[in-house]
Amino acid sequence: MSRIPGRVPTAAPTLADVAELAGVSRQTVSNAVNNPDLLRADTLVRVQDAIEELGYSPNRAARNLRTRSSHLVGMRLSPGQEFTANAAIDRFVHSLVETTGEAGYHVLLFNGDGNDPLRGYDDLLRSTAVDAFVVTDTYLGNPQAAWLRERRAPFVSFGRPWDDPDATHPWVDVDGAAGTELATRHLLDKGHERIAWIGWRKDSFIGEDRRAGWSRALKERGLSTTGMASRVEDTVNSGREASAVLLDEARPSAFVCASDTLAMGVLHTLGDRGLRAGADIAVVGFDDSQVAQVVRPGLTSVRQPLEDAAIRVVNALEGLLAHPPRVGPGILLTPTLAVRGSS
Repeated sequence: MSRIPGRVPTAAPTLADVAELAGVSRQTVSNAVNNPDLLRADTLVRVQDAIEELGYSPNRAARNLRTRSSHLVGMRLSPGQEFTANAAIDRFVHSLVETTGEAGYHVLLFNGDGNDPLRGYDDLLRSTAVDAFVVTDTYLGNPQAAWLRERRAPFVSFGRPWDDPDATHPWVDVDGAAGTELATRHLLDKGHERIAWIGWRKDSFIGEDRRAGWSRALKERGLSTTGMASRVEDTVNSGREASAVLLDEARPSAFVCASDTLAMGVLHTLGDRGLRAGADIAVVGFDDSQVAQVVRPGLTSVRQPLEDAAIRVVNALEGLLAHPPRVGPGILLTPTLAVRGSS
């Protein structure tokens, strides 16, 4: 095959570079890659020479120019948090990868930036590298959902549109209030009446939703919540400090926590004071992390149905990508309680 002189290859040649070098349209290059039988022999050779000269490797978007389908779903991964036991998102991602694979899709993970929540989205949209997105950060003020809606980009959120109750995009979430209500009733049935709450700060919709379940269960039994709650950051040390204050001032016999991370802090405090989780003070966490399953004496924890959530997300994605698209209502899943020695 002859080579075309006079052109220095770029580091990342594009379809447009090939078209310019070969003196043809972008569609002709796409045909050379996907449907070579549509081209005249001399045109095909010219394009192939340009591809070889530049070292061009057709990306997934170019290969699927005709169908406009990449069979990729984009999902942004946020940086991991230090000093926490929360690995729920890891379980969700693993389930999502497995479920999308069964549906004929693959998950394209891209890096998240805490200072720029939109980083990566624009590049993927411009390159048509993905068919749709899964959004996992739905906290107050997160611009991802609104940004994607404005650009008519298909997406499903794992998490309710907390700050936009009129949103019409499909979503799947877990009923956190139902989970903490289940946990609190479990402790009430064990005879506990002074049950403290350690949760996240008031600007956390998810944290306040989980707090509501604890409060509702106590009030249904005619029990007061006054002085029995603390709002802190989601770290082990925060749970440790908050539980120490509550033990001194409120004298609870049990704790319900918004996360396993905070519950681990409570376990540290009990150990510091020579108290035994489950025997002296009951403790319940949220997320049923791997830590909850291995720490002594075993941490009772609310378990999110993340495998089911992944299936529902993929079902919603398939609806969005159907012809014509189908958009179903939001789905709220009910968690369960994994009971262990700490309660």
